[in-house]
Amino acid sequence: MSRASPRRWWAERGRLAAVSAPVIVADVVRNGFVEGHHHGSAVLTGADGTVEWSVGVVDRPMFPRSCNKPMQALGLLRAGLDLDGELLALAAASHSGEAFHLDGVRRILAGAGLTEDALQTPPAYPIDELARDEWIRAGHLAAPLTMNCSGKHAAMLATCVHNGWDTKSYRDPAHPVQRAIRAALEDSAGEPAAAVAVDGCGAPLLAISLAGLARAFGRFASAAPDSPEGRIAGAFRRHPEYASGTRRDEAALIRSVPGLFAKGGAEAVYAAGLADGRGLAVKIDDGASRARALVMAALLGRVGVDNDVVREQREYPLLGGGEPVGSVRPSAALLDALA
Repeated sequence: MSRASPRRWWAERGRLAAVSAPVIVADVVRNGFVEGHHHGSAVLTGADGTVEWSVGVVDRPMFPRSCNKPMQALGLLRAGLDLDGELLALAAASHSGEAFHLDGVRRILAGAGLTEDALQTPPAYPIDELARDEWIRAGHLAAPLTMNCSGKHAAMLATCVHNGWDTKSYRDPAHPVQRAIRAALEDSAGEPAAAVAVDGCGAPLLAISLAGLARAFGRFASAAPDSPEGRIAGAFRRHPEYASGTRRDEAALIRSVPGLFAKGGAEAVYAAGLADGRGLAVKIDDGASRARALVMAALLGRVGVDNDVVREQREYPLLGGGEPVGSVRPSAALLDALA
């Protein structure tokens, strides 16, 4: 991969994929009537990183959002971050803001001699409803600590302290910690980052293709346990509640499939890797999170992964008068393409 001319690299890819477009991947069915659709894209990469199957747009740049976090954590480990176990999972998490998440973030910061004041995450409430209500009942307002990316930011700060880097400018794309992250992301995806934006947490957000995202997750999932990638994947497998939350669909899926490594992101991005090196990635075009898990579950079915959790996640229930009246489910077109 050449880092010298990413624009030229992506221009060539764009010519090859110019005719592709998102497809209908999910139907919204209420009382037997199809009232709407979700368009999106999905891809499966092989152990060698090549695309084995795809629908929609998979070879053009997109923002993986928080699905980039494992690769960000890889950059931090390469730069000397000394974390493992549940705290390493938390460093790559979009956490729910439960009490153990907040304690973990404080532990990462304390290990670097820092406090919550060093975090530059925007104030937010926990994304888990029960955790949010508990936080508010305790008299707290939205805080940087409870923002779901605070584990990542704490790990960035700890890496800065380890290397003697400035902790005030750690979100700057030109900062050494962000340069280390970019190199790790590009190495994992096997392609240059096509664009740099600001993510919801204020840190740099790098664009790669959906195929590159799947490729990266396959590499993490099949990495040697003692390698940096393998350590991150192992932390997710052993501590899925730290990588997401106790009541999250990602945690349930990781627990149910031996060897699975998975992470969700904003705007309905979802990526997973299997122990044999295959990678899977999904992007719902309208950003509807209700559709991402069911499309991933359908994609897992194509590679022979089937259990109660996967079957349950293949549909998102719709209510009418408080009672189930339908569901969001994989489209017939997607199921035909997966067959």
